[in-house]
Amino acid sequence: MPEITGIGANVFDTLVKVPFFPEEDTKICVEAVRTSGGGPVGTALAAAAKLGASAAVIAVLSTDPGGTFLRNDLAKYGVDTSLAEFRDGESFSATVLLNSASGSRTCLLNRGTLPKLTLTEAHLAAIRSSRVFMADGNELDAAVQAGQEARAAGVHVLYDAGGLYPGVERLLPYADILIPSAEFAHGFTKKEMLEDAARDLFARFSPAVVAVTDGANGGILFDGKELRTYPAFPVQVADSNGAGDVFHGAFAFALTRGWDFYRCAVFSSAVSALKCTKIGARAAVPTLDEVRIFLQERGWGIEGW
Repeated sequence: MPEITGIGANVFDTLVKVPFFPEEDTKICVEAVRTSGGGPVGTALAAAAKLGASAAVIAVLSTDPGGTFLRNDLAKYGVDTSLAEFRDGESFSATVLLNSASGSRTCLLNRGTLPKLTLTEAHLAAIRSSRVFMADGNELDAAVQAGQEARAAGVHVLYDAGGLYPGVERLLPYADILIPSAEFAHGFTKKEMLEDAARDLFARFSPAVVAVTDGANGGILFDGKELRTYPAFPVQVADSNGAGDVFHGAFAFALTRGWDFYRCAVFSSAVSALKCTKIGARAAVPTLDEVRIFLQERGWGIEGW
């Protein structure tokens, strides 16, 4: 059985690198165009697998060209797709503009036409036997059911709270590893200070830890006792798309190795930074040895390699 299971978005991405963000109703020559697998949980699972964990996706994927690409792409990075269901319909897809001048990324989403995921006993058995279950707020009904099963079985539930999707408060009580973006933390709690937002989320939902991600500012960890900051690692950005997804996959991998939360956060920040130096949410994920060298060169040692 896989160490990490996940339910969430799996997206067929078309990455378009442009020298600057174009004005409306103009033409511009692009620098590069690539296709890539994307989506928070899909990319997180690929990152965790590339780092060395066993991972499986639980999903409905399309039989269209985008879905076929996603199936093959997940398999390429070592993610087990045997628990995925393949149905006729239009894949979830995105066109992503990568701005060379600013390092920003702008996503144009098409959610497709696939039916909702319905969990089977095989899905639930895999979740109960894993060490980490991951969700991102997509496929919410299935994610809530899976979160309940995982917590009852003593499995970590890592929630990538990146978007303020309707109904996510149903999933939050089951997340013991709650990793919200700064945008989510501010928006959900209405707190101006990120530290206050982290404390508020912890007080409301009682996870083991709240780990807020704040881009180039690093982030904040709060376990109910101690509030700590963890660093971001400055790099030359080629493609920031998927950086947060990769952070979550690295965190899940680190949890399977038994590291403490601070060590998990520093490691994940380094993995995310290295990913940004190359194009492709999944192709750019570094190897474990590359992360080790990157951290050691910057004076960080991660115990328990």
